Amino acid sequence: MTTTQKTVPKTETGYQPGPDGLLLEVDDLHVEFHTEDGVARAINGVNFSLHAGETLAILGESGSGKSVTAQAIMGILDMPPARIPQGEVRYCGHDLLTMAEDRRRRTRGPEISMIFQDALSSLNPVFPVGWQIAEMFRKHRGMNKSDSMAQAVRLMERVNIPGAKDRIKAYPHQFSGGMRQRIMIAMSIALDPAVLIADEPTTALDVTVQAQIMNLLAELQEERNMGLILITHDLGVVADVADRIAVMYSGRIMESADVYELYRKPAHPYTLGLLESIPRLDQKGQELSAIGGLPPNLLRLPSGCEFNPRCRFAQDICRRDRPELLPVAPDRLSACHFREEIYHG
Repeated sequence: MTTTQKTVPKTETGYQPGPDGLLLEVDDLHVEFHTEDGVARAINGVNFSLHAGETLAILGESGSGKSVTAQAIMGILDMPPARIPQGEVRYCGHDLLTMAEDRRRRTRGPEISMIFQDALSSLNPVFPVGWQIAEMFRKHRGMNKSDSMAQAVRLMERVNIPGAKDRIKAYPHQFSGGMRQRIMIAMSIALDPAVLIADEPTTALDVTVQAQIMNLLAELQEERNMGLILITHDLGVVADVADRIAVMYSGRIMESADVYELYRKPAHPYTLGLLESIPRLDQKGQELSAIGGLPPNLLRLPSGCEFNPRCRFAQDICRRDRPELLPVAPDRLSACHFREEIYHG
């Protein structure tokens, strides 16, 4: 959760956050993919910011653009076929998209780090996990083998891997899914980043392990006062850990709000549909609702509002004019022509 009293993280590159702890600003970001069938517009004008100690959850169905946004921030999109035709990603006021590649590499890892959603495919199967963690210190800090391995043990202990000293030479396949995810977390925090992006960090884990991983991330954020971007499709995962939520659909942010306000009073039909599709203790025995239809083809986005083919509130204006992301209440934004009606019920 937001911690404004602490000192903001120091940055190795000499970049310093603003006086209010502002770390990251994404401004009018567009990402497109050039394919044989045409241009797929994956990100269409995304805007958000992140402060030290804050957790921003980016929420949406598969294909909404969450992971592409994260990859654009990290600078790990394959270009081509990807292209960023416009927008800025400012870290401590410096645009990452126009930064020289060598400086971008020094920012990636020590300053902005990422946990990927599939730990088994993200870890190298032919190297012991301790070696992979220690490599961060060898490459970025110039440590020798023994010192870097000692740091790897320390990090494995910090993320609660039992018998870290004995398991440092074990390989990824010798760990459970939850333990592999802890190793990924250890690698991502090794260099003390100011911004951590967690892309579906609890995918394919059972609910008990999910809770353990989310609690661990919350503890680490509190210790280090990191800015955390949590990417997920699961409303239940973010309820207890996020400060703000940005709801994405078809490459756009459809709604942005404080987490408690969004759950209490959604201001966009898509958010309303997502909330109606999850089980609730106070609605035992009631049939869950589902959002009809499928997300749009990014090669042929619908005219007007991208959500209009699936929206039960859609009218002619929705099929004709694309709504802007505009205020509906203090610290509340919604990209819907009928945001006032939906918000006020």
